[in-house]
This record gives sequence, C-alpha cells and structure tokens, in this order.
Amino acid sequence: MHCPYCRHNDTRVLDSRVTDDGAAIRRRRSCPAENGGCGKRFSTVEQMQLVVVKRSGATEPFAREKAIAGVRKACKGRPVSEDDLSRLGQRVEDSLRVEGWAEVPAHEVGMAILTPLRELDEVAYLRFASVYRAFESADDFEAEIALLRAERPAGAVEPGESARPQPQPG
Repeated sequence: MHCPYCRHNDTRVLDSRVTDDGAAIRRRRSCPAENGGCGKRFSTVEQMQLVVVKRSGATEPFAREKAIAGVRKACKGRPVSEDDLSRLGQRVEDSLRVEGWAEVPAHEVGMAILTPLRELDEVAYLRFASVYRAFESADDFEAEIALLRAERPAGAVEPGESARPQPQPG
C-alpha cells in the first residue's frame, strides 16, 4: 500500500476493524518516518467486490443503481419514494453479500429483489414479477395474487380496504 502523502511503498497496518455492517474492513496505517517515509498516518477501507455473472457468461461489478432502475419502472405511478428505492437497493445488496456470493448469477439478483419489493408495494411487485418470471397469461397473475393473499398474516387488511367495517346502505 502506497502512502497517499509521500508515495512511499512500505506502510504498515496499526489496527484493523470490521465496519458496523460487516461489509468492509477499516485499517489504520502508518508510513515509517525512516527509509524515505513521511511518518504520517492514514486509513484505508477494504470492501469485497460483488460481481454479477450475466446469462452470456460475461461479468460486471454489481451496480445498486442498475438494480434500482428496473424496480423504478415497476413502481411508476405508485406511492414509492426515491428513499424507499434506495433502501430496497441496500437490502438487495446486503442480502447478496450475506449469502456469501463473490460472483452472483444475474438471476439471483432478480430473486433478491422480489421479497423486499413485495413488502414495499404489492402492485409494483406484481409488475416486476410478471416481467422477471415471464407471465404469459392472466392465470399467471391470478396464481401470484392468490399466493400474496395466502401469505398475508391473519387479520391483515388488504391494501385499499379500510380497517373498520363500512356501514351498509339501508
């Protein structure tokens, strides 16, 4: 590691710590004052590079913004903010890292998006899933909607419904 102050190439690690989320290591380093060094201290951060393997076999670094861009299309016209999308992107990246992927198949990125998107907005989830899973008919939508309803906690209110019984016209 070169010193950022004097470019001396013989620095030493004084302390290493895992960052709060465990995704990186922070190292405190020093440049020796002897043998041409400057004696200054500096910090470095090491982070694992997450790589996406496309169907063609080509690889590219994981880009959270690219994952969010696909979800953004599914969320068009829905009450989903940019902050919601940023948090979703962070959750997707975190889940891929926790799984221990160094090279993650592109298909797994899509799978990692589905669960947090479903929690964020069911309509956007259906839109994304219909493209991602290549729905071919209304039956595919109906089956997915049935799954969403079946997995809802007992007593949960469906979106668009009121929690209180509505008075019946009399």
